[in-house]
Amino acid sequence: MPEKEDQKVIAPASIQVQQDANTITLLEALQILLEKKFTLLMFIIAGGLIGYTIANWLRPQYTSDILLQIDAKSGNATKAMGEMGAILDVASPADAEIELIKSRMVLSYVVEAERLCFNATPVGAVDRFTHKEGRMDLDSLYIPELARAEKWMARAVDENTYEVISPEEQVILEGKVGEMYKAAYAGDTLNIHVSKMLAKPGQEFILSQSGMLGAIAALKNGLKVAEKGKKSGIIEASYNHRYPDRAASILNSVAKTYLRQNVEMRSAEAAKTLEFLEKQLPGVKAKLDSVEKILADYRYSIGSVDMTGETHAHLNKESEIQRQLLELEQQRQAAMRLFKEEHPSVQTLVRQQNRLRAELAKLKKTAEKMPLTQQEVARLKEDVAVNNEIYTTMLNNIQQLRVVRAGEVGNVRIVDFAQINGVPSKPKKMNIIICSVAASLMLGVLLVFLLRMMRNGVRSVTEIERETNTSVLARVPESPDSKLNHKFIKTRKTHVQSDPSDPVSEAIRSILTAIDFSFSSNKEHQVIMVTGIMPGVGKSFVSTNLAATFAMVGKKTLYIDADMRKASCRFTKIGLADVLMGKVAFENAKITSPNLPNLDILESGKFKMAAFELLRGDMLKKLLEELRPNYDAIIIDTPPTNMVTDAYMICPLIDFALVVLHYGRHSMEMIKESMQTLERYCDKPKAFVMNHCEHRHGYGYGYYGKYGYYGYGYGYGHKSKKD
Repeated sequence: MPEKEDQKVIAPASIQVQQDANTITLLEALQILLEKKFTLLMFIIAGGLIGYTIANWLRPQYTSDILLQIDAKSGNATKAMGEMGAILDVASPADAEIELIKSRMVLSYVVEAERLCFNATPVGAVDRFTHKEGRMDLDSLYIPELARAEKWMARAVDENTYEVISPEEQVILEGKVGEMYKAAYAGDTLNIHVSKMLAKPGQEFILSQSGMLGAIAALKNGLKVAEKGKKSGIIEASYNHRYPDRAASILNSVAKTYLRQNVEMRSAEAAKTLEFLEKQLPGVKAKLDSVEKILADYRYSIGSVDMTGETHAHLNKESEIQRQLLELEQQRQAAMRLFKEEHPSVQTLVRQQNRLRAELAKLKKTAEKMPLTQQEVARLKEDVAVNNEIYTTMLNNIQQLRVVRAGEVGNVRIVDFAQINGVPSKPKKMNIIICSVAASLMLGVLLVFLLRMMRNGVRSVTEIERETNTSVLARVPESPDSKLNHKFIKTRKTHVQSDPSDPVSEAIRSILTAIDFSFSSNKEHQVIMVTGIMPGVGKSFVSTNLAATFAMVGKKTLYIDADMRKASCRFTKIGLADVLMGKVAFENAKITSPNLPNLDILESGKFKMAAFELLRGDMLKKLLEELRPNYDAIIIDTPPTNMVTDAYMICPLIDFALVVLHYGRHSMEMIKESMQTLERYCDKPKAFVMNHCEHRHGYGYGYYGKYGYYGYGYGYGHKSKKD
């Protein structure tokens, strides 16, 4: 057996391209996506249809909004407190008010007022998709507790009449809109009051009764509350509902309930403060009377005391500092309710207090130098002034708080009430369709590359040639026709005849050129076996088009379909099997291609015995010996080598073996094992053809693409081919 080096087919230098096919550049990735453009187009269309269906299936949602103004220091109660404001913290930051608006305390009243525990949900896929669903508003609904989880239905009879259907699909009552009805059921009573109904006769609704917590959760889910701007004191609230009038009504109810509770809370605070001050007032008055009496008694005991101008100034200054300290203490207590002690605002007040206390201490030291009688008179006058200030302030506050208790308006006002907005805010149909198309396209792209990654077979010509010491004659691009094993039946033309200038045809012609190079001493009477290492590689496509290519260049060619287990072309019911069994003469079994006079075809024929028995005998050898002188080339299409041994039986009779590989499908171990087995039976030259290759820039044996095909071949210009 000759050495492998002698078997290796030497392809033209212009055909050999050293390229690592396992790496993908950006341009190649784009080329892969272009090849799968119809697949991606299907994903885009499917995504658009899905998005359109979803957009129309979703019920329209209408949004209403309101504006509230929160003034943390407004309200008569706060103003009435004046310097005593620290006693009652009436500050109401927006963040706290937002949480109050969404609290169960507020929303529970709204649920009751708007009857949100009672639901009548329209049914009907067609009506929902076309947005022609009916509407039923319930003012009251009580479903017997034991049957509350069952399916209760209401059906419109006419524009003002409806009937209620029990879980047993029995009509248990018929009612009119605007009236309360009761019906006995399972030892209990069903109550229903429909306040509004807009439905065509026959339209149905699912009746349901939810609990308070469930209704509050549903209300809170559709309610959005946020402050407009930072510390602006303006709160915007919005609510979504499938009916625009209900959206406005529910949101206005939320605002009014919150406003009413805010007023009630402020009035309650004012009443509590008033009660506290009225209790404290007698004690303050008694203390004022006491210090005034002490001052009068002291003056009476010592007689008239002349106080100098300096003493009067000192006394006035000390009283002023005492008053300022009282104001700062009130401000500090108020600030402590909003901030921690380390806050700069609190620390500023503390520093001011410390400065005044230091100044007051100096004044007291200065006062010690005055005569004792003047010191005592000054101290008593200061006590009278301070207590009189407290008493006067308290009287004023009591008067104002009495007004507050009766006329408090709270620290909240509604700037804009909710209005009915007839334009749906959701769903955003175009956004849904665009997102669906984008997601489908991304899924399609991901699938294309994922499938390519899963095809983890060998893609590199260089690697195959290095590992097997066998040349790859051509890389045949992916073609829709390559998946049609019976091309002869359908068009009576091969691919190279139908489209002779496309890259696939050029690749097939490059195989012929390479074979001619290998038979440089004798280019006539060639017997070429075309096989594959597994089914589905496209060997029949390669063999039939190679036979047609030989015939097109003027060579008398015979195509023999020896894949008797799965024939690739059938014009007649007789063929190779009949000739080998001696039933039919070759001249009677062969047919001539209707499009290529130089091409004769011998089909597989009908056989009853095993194909292996037919091929191992001497009949095939004798047949080929008889046919060699009559043909320039004989192409034999054989079964895959890893499935049956038919191809091995033919090996001694051929001049050249062409093994077809599928791009990216075979492992190197599979290729090497198949070649090692083939070499034990075939000592003739062998070569590979890589079929189903991806259209990639700069790949193959020349460059083909938008501007034509250039490389070793016959000089055909590129012809545009529709996919």
